[in-house]
Amino acid sequence: MATCFFEGKEHAALYQKYRPCAPTETNSLILKYLEKKKGKPFILAVDVGCGSGQSSRGLAPFFDTVVGVDVSEAQIEEAKKTCGLDNVSYRQGVAEKLDFQDASVDLVTAAAAAHWFDVETFLKEVDRVLKPKGCLALHNYQLPFAMHYNNCSEHLTQIVEELFERFEPYKSERTQMSWNKYKEIFEAITFLDKERVDNILIKHRVSISWIMGFIKSLSSYQTFLKKDPEAAKSLLEITEQRLLQAMGVSSNDTVVEITMNYFCLLASKPE
Repeated sequence: MATCFFEGKEHAALYQKYRPCAPTETNSLILKYLEKKKGKPFILAVDVGCGSGQSSRGLAPFFDTVVGVDVSEAQIEEAKKTCGLDNVSYRQGVAEKLDFQDASVDLVTAAAAAHWFDVETFLKEVDRVLKPKGCLALHNYQLPFAMHYNNCSEHLTQIVEELFERFEPYKSERTQMSWNKYKEIFEAITFLDKERVDNILIKHRVSISWIMGFIKSLSSYQTFLKKDPEAAKSLLEITEQRLLQAMGVSSNDTVVEITMNYFCLLASKPE
């Protein structure tokens, strides 16, 4: 079964507020691949491990129906709070047992989630529910990210890298798949028609407070927080102050640019 993180209400709220939406560039890549392999119409997309629904909502303009699935009831509740789209719905469920009919789904996707699944069982379910020529798309980003602000970009990036080094003892083995750019998952995909796209560099303009919130949402920080709350909170406070001092500003509302490195696995079911 999938590994269970992100299930608490507070963690789910952080996820909703601070996790980035799937980039337009990634969605465009997926949609072009689906059109090339299967063609329109795009009827049903299933977003597995949807969390608080950012990636599900991003697909809404392109499909008749989008269904987000997540193991966490708290995440599903957060997703429902901010949906507001008639063609998007959410349901609690697991990646390894998708509640969809055989050969009924045009696209199965997972954004920053596939490393938490039982990959072999999930891929069998993908094969079952996809229509002939239907597509699988798994995408994620690598951490840490680079920061850019005036002439101190290198220093800021170093501070972030040092922070992530402190998280090493608290990382799940599952997150190593992300560091490996889903190499193991790509090899496990049995569809012969598959490809990967690396080094999709996306720039985001965000505040320092957003960066701190994003870091709080990470599973490694949440594990650190549970094991040593005072040390975890102190580390974030010190890191925020280091960033502000390096930038020569006092407000954590100050906006910086970060560059995140995305990658995407694409595969098409045989006809």
